[in-house]
Amino acid sequence: MATRAPSNEASPPSPDLEKDVDRKDAGFVVGWEGKSDPGDPLNTPHKRRWVMTWVLGVACACVTCCSSMASATYPGMEADYGVGREVCTLSISLFVAGLGVGPLFLGPASEFIGRSRVLHLSFAVFWLFNLPVAFANNIAVHLIFRFFTGFAGSAFLSVSGGAVSDVFPNHLVGTPMMVWSAAPFIGPTLGPLVSGFINQNMSWRWAYYVIIIWAAIMMALLLLFVPETYSPELLRRRASRMRKETGDTRWVAPVEMTERHIGQALLKSCKTPFILLTTQMMVLFLDIWSALVLGILYLSFGGLPYIFQTQYGFTVEQSGLCFLGIGLGQVLAVLSQPLFHRHYRQIAARSPDGIAPPESRLIPGFFGVIACPLGLLLLGLLSFENVPWILPILGSLFFGVGMVYSFTSTFTYLVDAYRPVAASALASNSFLRSAFAAGFPLFGHQLYVRLGAIGGTCLLAGLMALTIPLPFVFYRIGARIRQRSPFSP
Repeated sequence: MATRAPSNEASPPSPDLEKDVDRKDAGFVVGWEGKSDPGDPLNTPHKRRWVMTWVLGVACACVTCCSSMASATYPGMEADYGVGREVCTLSISLFVAGLGVGPLFLGPASEFIGRSRVLHLSFAVFWLFNLPVAFANNIAVHLIFRFFTGFAGSAFLSVSGGAVSDVFPNHLVGTPMMVWSAAPFIGPTLGPLVSGFINQNMSWRWAYYVIIIWAAIMMALLLLFVPETYSPELLRRRASRMRKETGDTRWVAPVEMTERHIGQALLKSCKTPFILLTTQMMVLFLDIWSALVLGILYLSFGGLPYIFQTQYGFTVEQSGLCFLGIGLGQVLAVLSQPLFHRHYRQIAARSPDGIAPPESRLIPGFFGVIACPLGLLLLGLLSFENVPWILPILGSLFFGVGMVYSFTSTFTYLVDAYRPVAASALASNSFLRSAFAAGFPLFGHQLYVRLGAIGGTCLLAGLMALTIPLPFVFYRIGARIRQRSPFSP
C-alpha cells in the first residue's frame, strides 16, 4: 500500500497539503504496491478499460456533433428570432470558440482535482447549458449559452484522451487511442446528417432536444463507467485515507510533496502556447496547416448544402447526406492507422537507440496534405449540374481521409518534438484550430454566393494546396530546427 521513506530524506510537503498533515515530517510516502496493485489504473480489468474508452469516445462525439448540428437550424432560427443568416452562424462560431478556450483552463484543473471530476462536472454543465440553448426565447441567450456549452464540452477534447492513456500500458495504447481519436473527426460530420433529417420534419429546436437526451444518457454512463484514472490523484486519495484510518499524519502522496499552485498552472497553461506560436516556426506552420483543415471543414457545413441545393435541388434532409463522403473517408483513414503504426515500429527497430525520430510521425501527413486539396478539387470540378450527384460526394471522401492523416500527423509530431511542453504545444494547436473553425463559417455562405459552387470550392482547394510542402520540408529539416529550440528534449 505504501513505500516508507526515511524521514531525513523526504522532501518537505507543499503548503497545499491538508491541515491535519504534519508538515515537518513526510516520513511515509504512499506508492503502488508493485506492478499488480489493483489500485493502479494500469491494472484496470481489460473489459472495463474498453467500456471506458467507448463511453469517452461516444461522449466526445456527442460534444463535437453538437458543434455542427446548428448548421441546419438557420432557417428556423431566422424565423423565430428575426435575425439574418450571419447572426445564426454565430451559433457554430461561438461554440467552437468555447472549444478552443476551454482546454486552457480545464486541462490544468484536471491535474489538481483529477480527471473524472473534471469530466463529470464539465459534462453535467454541458448538458445543463444545452437547456437554455434549446428553449431560449431570444438570440442573445441562445448564443451566450452556445459558447458556454462549447467551453464545458472542451474537456472531452483535452482531458478524456489522458484518461484513456492512463489505463492502457504503452504497448497497448495505440488501438484504443485510435478508437477515441476517431470521435472528434466523426462527430462534426455526423451533426449535419442528423440535423438535416430533424429540421426537414420537425422544429429546429429538436436538434438540441436530441443533444439533451443523448447527453443525459452519456452522463449516466460516465458516472457508471469512468472512474478516476489519474495516478497522482489516486495516490493522494490513498494517502488521505491512510491518515484518517491510522491517525498518523506522516503518510503523504508524492504529489503533496511538490510546490503546486493552480494559479501558476493556469498562468503557464495560458502563456506557454502563445510563446510557442510566436517563437517556434514549426509549431506555427503545423498549427496553421491543421487549422486550415478544420476551418474548411466547418465552412463546409454551410458550403456543401449550398452546392447540393443549388446544383442538384437537394432538400434540407438530403443535404445532410452529402456529408457521407467525408465521413466515410474519415472512417477509412482511422481503420488504416495500424499500417502507419507498423511502419513507425519498423523505423524504431532500425534506429540505434530503438526510438524513432519525431520526424517519422510526419509520414501520414505526406498523404494527408495531398488528399485534402485533391478532395476539395474533385468536389468542386465534379459539381456541375450534368454530373451525377454521387461523384462529388465520392470526391469529398479524399478530404475526409486527408483530414484524419493531417491531424494525427501534427498531433503526434508536436508531442514527440516538444515533449517537455507537449500539453502546451497541443493547446496552441487547439486554440488556432478553433479560431479558424470559428471564423471560417462567418464568410462561407458569402463566398459561395459570390463565386458559385465550383469557384468557391476550387478556391478552398487552392488555399489548402499552399500547405503541401510543410510535412515534406519539416521531415527534412525538423531535426536541425529542434536542436536550436529550448522547448525540445
